[in-house]
Amino acid sequence: MVPSLKVKPLAVAVGLICAAQSALAGTSQADLMKMIEKLNQRMERLEKRNADLEQELRMRRAQQQAASGADVEKRLQALEQHKEGIANGLASDTISENEPELTSRLKAVETQAQGMQPVVKKLGALDGISAGFSLTTVAQRPTDAPGAVSQLNYRADATLSLPLEPIGDIEHKVFAHVRIGQGAGLNDIPVFGRPNSTAFRVGALPFDDSVALLAEAWYQADIPLPFGGFKPRSKEKLEVTFGKMDPFVFFDQNAVAGDESRQFLNAVFVHNPLLDAGGDIGVDANGFTPGLRIAYVNDSGKPESWRASIGVLGAGAKGSNYERSLSAPTIMLQAETEQRLFGGLAGNYRIYAWNNPQAGHFDTSITNTERHIGWGISADQRVGDGVTLFGRYGYHVRGQARFDRALTLGGELNGAYWDRGADALGLAAGWLRTSEAYRSFASVGTSERVAEAYYRYRISKQFDLSPNFQYISHPGGDSTVEAIKVFGLRAQLTY
Repeated sequence: MVPSLKVKPLAVAVGLICAAQSALAGTSQADLMKMIEKLNQRMERLEKRNADLEQELRMRRAQQQAASGADVEKRLQALEQHKEGIANGLASDTISENEPELTSRLKAVETQAQGMQPVVKKLGALDGISAGFSLTTVAQRPTDAPGAVSQLNYRADATLSLPLEPIGDIEHKVFAHVRIGQGAGLNDIPVFGRPNSTAFRVGALPFDDSVALLAEAWYQADIPLPFGGFKPRSKEKLEVTFGKMDPFVFFDQNAVAGDESRQFLNAVFVHNPLLDAGGDIGVDANGFTPGLRIAYVNDSGKPESWRASIGVLGAGAKGSNYERSLSAPTIMLQAETEQRLFGGLAGNYRIYAWNNPQAGHFDTSITNTERHIGWGISADQRVGDGVTLFGRYGYHVRGQARFDRALTLGGELNGAYWDRGADALGLAAGWLRTSEAYRSFASVGTSERVAEAYYRYRISKQFDLSPNFQYISHPGGDSTVEAIKVFGLRAQLTY
């Protein structure tokens, strides 16, 4: 009987195959059973080895997982310690070499920022401040002017505009202007209009003295209207200005005939001849006066706008120098508008009137003052990309003046037409009609006629040279006197 053996299915299959082969080969059954027994033993050893390998693999995986978990834990602990070090470092105001590098850098940046705060505050306080400086030198040579010789003069102007802290919706500022100069120019020749409006001397100082003068110092508030309204939507405002001022900054302005340092030099083209050359404005010997100006501005149709102004200005020998400024001031009224004509080109139109009770008589032997009343027009209009025309007219209603009518016309042509965009060519002509009383008094003709041409040549952004020529026919209204010619060269530095 064959003993009972525990064999695997694979061993049985192998045994059957071997039995079949034995049968064919004549192998005995006993030998076959021994072979099967050996195969079974080998299979058991292989399974055991396989189980050992699987257990070892599981143990290694467990060890690796344990090692990985410990490494993550160490990293987390290191991060927590670093975070705690940063927190402790930031809690201290001092910088230590033992604290984390990030903390020391943050503290260093904070320290630098704190150190910059005073500078930032100072820069913030300077926000909105504007300043300017200009130096103008003029050389002139006259011909056919008896007793007149070549003259050289200079004038320096420094300005500062300082905005103040707003009061609610009200914006306000302080403006100051300092002027210094030497040289009287050719303003002593017998003509109505001064040939050199840049000439500036303080009082009767010797020619070798040069003194700085506080020319202007005024305050201005811009008050949005209506009161208590929403400022961003306000299209109207009230301007209030008072202090020492140049009245022509606020009245009789003109875009191409209002700056003697860059445009026309003769006084008849810089301002309305009746007010400036005629003396009806009533300012002091240096061209300034104390005053109060109130203006209503309406920008609801912007870019077109309009403005109405009234000025109360100290006048006369005492009123303009703060002695009796309020006793009999000059009153000026002006209405102005900016319009867009000729296809949208900007133009400014102003009409104004004045009443000066402290004006002087043309006869210097009459020391009593008298009242002068007049009105005028000032207009400037662009008519092309580089062409701007201007015109002024003045009419004397009351008072004894050397001339009682004045008309000036001219324009400025931009150098872009000949590839010199920063250059300009200016041409102007003026007619000043003598009053009937002055004709009888001085035995002169009906008018003085003035023409002027200049070319402003740009050397650099801050430096201009301007050759200038003036032709004064019937000087002082005297038709028997030969016309005076004045050749000049103006240099201006601007910052």
